[in-house]
Amino acid sequence: MGAFETSVEATIARWFGIKPPNEPAQRLAAELADTVAAFEALRGTLVFEDEPSSFEAALQATKEKA
Repeated sequence: MGAFETSVEATIARWFGIKPPNEPAQRLAAELADTVAAFEALRGTLVFEDEPSSFEAALQATKEKA
């Protein structure tokens, strides 16, 4: 078991007082590491759209007419 999986199990034990009871639970905890890594890889690459959303654009258009 890797460091991440050990950390997940320790956190579960700390917060909930239980240990993953079976192999599927341990496997899902291990797969969580891949999910976290995938999100971390996207850090800094996701940005809001350059133009305002249509709702915000409608608000601005109404504001400018008043």
